[in-house]
Formats: sequence, structure tokens, C-alpha cells
Amino acid sequence: MSKKQKLELTWIGKEHRPKLEPRILIEDPTKSHHAKQRVTENDLFDNRLIFGDNLLALKALEQEFAGKVKCIFLDPPYNTGSAFTHYDDGVEHSIWLSLMRDRLELLQRLLSEDGSLWITIDDTEAHYLKVLCDEIFGRANFVANVVWQKKSSPQPNAIWLSDSHDHILVFAKNKSIWRPNKLGRTEEQNAIYRQCDEFDGIDTNGNSYGRGPWFPGDATASLRSGQRGAQFARTGQSANVYEIATPSGRTILPPAGTCWRYTKERLAELISDHRITFGDTGNNRPCIKRFLSEIQGTGVVPMTVWHYEDVGENRSAAAEVKAFNRDDPFTTPKPEKLLHRLLSLASKSGELILDSFLGSGTTAAVAHKMGRRWIGIELGDHCHTHCLPRLSKVVDGADPGGITDAVEWKGGGGFRYYRLAPSLLTQDKWGQWVISQEYNAPMLAEAVCKLEGFVYAPSDTLYWQHGHSTERDFLYTTTANLNHDQLQQLSDEVGADRSLLVVCSSFRGRRDGYPNLTVKKIPKAVLGRCEWGKDDYSLKVENLPKAPPKVSQGTLFNDGGDL
Repeated sequence: MSKKQKLELTWIGKEHRPKLEPRILIEDPTKSHHAKQRVTENDLFDNRLIFGDNLLALKALEQEFAGKVKCIFLDPPYNTGSAFTHYDDGVEHSIWLSLMRDRLELLQRLLSEDGSLWITIDDTEAHYLKVLCDEIFGRANFVANVVWQKKSSPQPNAIWLSDSHDHILVFAKNKSIWRPNKLGRTEEQNAIYRQCDEFDGIDTNGNSYGRGPWFPGDATASLRSGQRGAQFARTGQSANVYEIATPSGRTILPPAGTCWRYTKERLAELISDHRITFGDTGNNRPCIKRFLSEIQGTGVVPMTVWHYEDVGENRSAAAEVKAFNRDDPFTTPKPEKLLHRLLSLASKSGELILDSFLGSGTTAAVAHKMGRRWIGIELGDHCHTHCLPRLSKVVDGADPGGITDAVEWKGGGGFRYYRLAPSLLTQDKWGQWVISQEYNAPMLAEAVCKLEGFVYAPSDTLYWQHGHSTERDFLYTTTANLNHDQLQQLSDEVGADRSLLVVCSSFRGRRDGYPNLTVKKIPKAVLGRCEWGKDDYSLKVENLPKAPPKVSQGTLFNDGGDL
């Protein structure tokens, strides 16, 4: 394979991409929920719960939030076959990949440069999804495959092996600058620091002091890897291979294939500072004293295997969601402890979290309790039966489950509920595309601003300023039929130092007769940009395209998975 060839995952229909309409979002204040009073000075009120197709919702968020999301968590449908009973396996797999590809490309644009993506998935699609993410995020930005133990006991009815784990694929927007936060230290981790000296050193005032408990760390380093190893491989020598005399009088060398971690001079300084131990008898190989007092607060480097005892399992998650909807529990929730660890590693207080498969609302609930800003998107009925009541209880401090006690959550803040606006254009009874009657003037102005790439910011004083792209470039939208005199008046008011895009139903006069105006007719100017009138790009079976015709015997084709 030549250097220019790119290794890609292929599947049926990969070349087909939806032309998404950038919808506006409409708030429903009756469903938005805020605390009656501030609980702390850090309360957050600008969180968003969005009801609607998540692909359209992500497109709606793109203009405002591109490059601003610190952490994205996804718990997408696993494509186990239960939702695709009417399709062949190959077609099912291909459709799933296309649906995920379209969403991941938008999510990649929403991530901040130092942001990260975390996706839970099982073995059905995990390895294909990994290669798909390699394409979109770049293989160099793959961080890790975390293994989460989702079940603590085997399934007696398993035909082959009992499935006890899920994958969490972790990608960075830019791995060269992204770094995870460290985990807090536990009592069990601190318990290994059992040894303690009565005397550790002399302070600046000449008084003796103790540094507290310590753990003996290895004082050797490998000569088989790293910079030292490379030098040793070339020369066969290392400055850190030398004899050490123990207090008992024994001389020792580092084990084969290793060297001392420190130079001879530095080791002498550490011995003088009581930071090296040779054991109780003074006859052992040297170890470095790792003092608990010097690493407290630095945290622990996270590992890639997460046990259920630390982050919860399916059963604990099911119990959490029953607390706010016992009659209709969500079938596949994630435990709050799992999201707590994930968001602890991937974000800090005040940073923005996004979950576009919100499900029962766990990500938003945990983010809220942890002081993160959040956006959650959900199309299903459980947006109202699960997410709304759950998140309202979190705001009110009436959610005693999950991580509430661990983070000492007392309530506060709030969220705004949005739904996607209907499609801007609709067909009249003659089949002609016209502006939807559901759009009032402000909605139309906002929608056109989004279509044209302008920031919607209507002026309180100038009727023709509905949005701007720069400090001197503005947009004006109207359904009126503008004549020459009206266009000339607009041109005079805008002035020579500014420019104005005028979007109207029709106009009379020369399009180029006004040097500071650009005039477009709607809907004609935007007809070819989007798929108008399509409201659902979801994973529901009834919304999926028909399977392609069967390929005749002897015809070769690639059905996906050709790496």
C-alpha cells in the first residue's frame, strides 16, 4: 500500500450524507426549571435539555457551540439487533455506521481543542466504531479503550461466555494537548504508606522533623526502553550503573537490564536527606522513600480497567432510576458513579458537558451535581417521563440517590427546556415550497441568520439589524415585497461603511443597484441547501431506508468491515 493510500472502513451507503437543516431552538418556559433561590455562588442556570432528533439538534447547536464543549459522553444504541429485526445483518450494520458517522462528525466540530469524547459500546460494534472514530478524529487522537465491569456475576443462561463488560472508547480532539485529570486518593491507596521514621531531616531553623508515613519505591530504572535504554543499546554503557555500598558494608550493583534511577552524586544527596532506605538491617538494596505528605492532593493516574465496586454496575444503575420512576424504569441506564469518574477525569467545574443520547438523564444529573454546565438531547418519550422529573429533582435538591451524598449536593441552579423548531420551508397545496406559517417574524429572522452564518442579535433601535457576521456586516429578513424606493432607503440608512444582506420574499429593482446591499429571495435562495421537512434521523426502524436489492450470485461487493 502506498503512503498516500488511507486505511478506511467501508460499508453500504457510506457515500450518502444527509443535508441537514440548521434548525433554531424554541424554549418552552413551562418545562424549564430553576431553583427558587441561589444555593451557592457557583449555581449554573444556563444548562439545556433539548427534545428532538439528536442529529438535527447537534446541527442546531453547531453555530453557537463549535469548539466550546469540553467533554462529550455518548451511550448510543449498541446495534444488538433488537431494533433492526426487518433488515439483513449487513444492511443493519451499514445503516448503524452511517447514523453514527453523521453524528460523530458534528460532535468532533463541537469539541474544544482540549476536549475529549467518551463512548460506551459493547462487542457488537466496538471495533468497527473504533476504526470509524479513527477516521473522524484521527488515529493519533485515540487515547484508550476503558473496560467497564458492568455485571458482577455471571449470567446462568449465557450460551457462550457471560458478557460482563462494556467498552468505553476515549478520543481526544487533540491528544498532544489533552490530559486527563487525576483521580482522588482513597483510604485504601493511602493505607500502603505504613512505615514512618522518627527523624527525617533538619528544617531551616535547625530543628529535626518527620515527613510522616512513607512507602518504599523502586530506585532502579530499565535499560531496555526509554532514553537511557536507547543510549545503553548504542554504547553498552550507562552512567547510572555503579556500585553502592550499603550501611552494612555490602556492595551491590543494579539488577541485570537496569540501572540506578539516580546519578552517584544525586543518590548521595538523597541518602544525606534521609530519603533512601536500605531496610531495617542496612543490608538491603536501596529504595526511595515516597512520602504520603508529598503526594497528597496530586491524585492517582487513572487505569483502563474500571471495576464495578468503584464505578457501579447495571444493577446499581437500575436502582437509581427507579427512585424517580418506579412504574416505568429505564431499561439501560448507566450508574451515576460511572459518570462521576468519567467527568472527574475529563472536565473541571464550570466546563461544558454534552450528551446527545441522554436516555434517562444520568449524564445531565451527574454533571449538574458536579458543577458542570451541560447540554442533553433526547428524542424519546423518556425525555418527559424520565429526564424532566429527574433533573427537576436534582435542581430542587430532592434527589437522594447516586452521587448526591458523595458530592454533598444540596440543590440549586437550573435548566432551560428547548424543542426543535419545525422545518422552515413546507410545501403548499400546489407543491410549491413556502415559508412555514408556524414561523413568526423573530423566528424567521433567527432561522435565516443561522442559514446564512450570521449571529442572531436583533437591534432595539434599527429595524434592519437582525443579525451580524462582523461589526460592519448585517442581515435583515422580511416577508415583504420590497420595491426600489424601499431598497434605496435601506441602502442610505446602512451607509457606505457598512454592508447589509437583505433576505426577502421578492423585490423589484436591480439586484446590483445598491453597492452596500446584497439582496436574496427566500425560499428560492435556500431551497437547495437542506433536506426540508425531514424531522427524524433517528434509529427507529420505521425511519430507516429500505434495504438495497439483493446482489445476484457471483457479484462481489464490500458489505462493511474491510479495513
